[in-house]
Amino acid sequence: MTVDDFDFTLPENLIAQTPLKERDASKLLVLDKDTGLIQHRHFKDIVDYLKKDDVLVINDTKVIPARLYGVKEDTEALIEILMLKDLTDDKWECLVKPAKRIKEGTIVNFSDKLKAKCIEVQNEGIRIFKFVYDGIFLEILDELGTMPLPPYIHEKLQDQNRYQTVYAKNIGSAAAPTAGLHFTPNLLKKIKDIGVIVAPITLHVGLGTFRPVNVSDITAHQMHSEFYIMSEETADILNSRKGRIIAVGTTTTRTLETIINLYGSFKKCSGWTDIFIYPGYQFKAIDCLITNFHLPKSTLIMLVSAFATKEYTMKAYQEAINNNYRFFSFGDSMFIKKD
Repeated sequence: MTVDDFDFTLPENLIAQTPLKERDASKLLVLDKDTGLIQHRHFKDIVDYLKKDDVLVINDTKVIPARLYGVKEDTEALIEILMLKDLTDDKWECLVKPAKRIKEGTIVNFSDKLKAKCIEVQNEGIRIFKFVYDGIFLEILDELGTMPLPPYIHEKLQDQNRYQTVYAKNIGSAAAPTAGLHFTPNLLKKIKDIGVIVAPITLHVGLGTFRPVNVSDITAHQMHSEFYIMSEETADILNSRKGRIIAVGTTTTRTLETIINLYGSFKKCSGWTDIFIYPGYQFKAIDCLITNFHLPKSTLIMLVSAFATKEYTMKAYQEAINNNYRFFSFGDSMFIKKD
């Protein structure tokens, strides 16, 4: 398989620039993974497809205002930093623009409260920075940082919370787990009221999720690792489930599949995953998937193609385009179901 096998033509006007006024008003394409049958609904109708004893697994990670703009200390050149991964002790893996200006020892100033020193140079624009600050780090980030919206979004986000799920809890992501953006507190209550169990995991979204595939042969692509956590409570719920496991998003899917591959069952654990799921992969953890519509040639559409088959996935995407679905982070949703 080549990366071009996962290409499609998307009209630019279908790239969602802003979130809808109501989270659950987005369109919902329902795809039967066994038959390829497609239905068109709205996300609030997801309740009609869920059953008592199903387990809805959500990613409760919270996005940090991870994009910082500063100046190089010696030349005052403008530098943009996207914080990707917390390496502890105030060290962060960051994506830098322009990376060629940042060498080992380079200092970037963001304000009189915050500066960062490059302590390691890595490939593909990645640098390791040691942050030095005066005060509480997360409070300074809230003051100086901006939400790390993807580059295809050109509109200013009026409400920063719209790039967070309503259940966001554990701080650490450089991007939102966007499949979860459609849920509202009221919709989650309705889902629980019919007997569906909602169980959280955490995967801090980093470069592994949104890094483009830059090789022709997809098997040569190397995912960057991302940190995940599963609690004992969630592990117990999943191991004793009576219904289907429904993953909300590709990040949740990758976490669940990583754990089941490592241990053969679910357990309290944490670690780093660089799992890359593409057609040919045999799913062991999930039965159904809620996901958004993803970029051409991305690892995300490859994961969806692995789950629903490439044929059904590409047909569903064309159907979505024909029906003016909105694509990407603030776009519409797809539920890939198995009864």
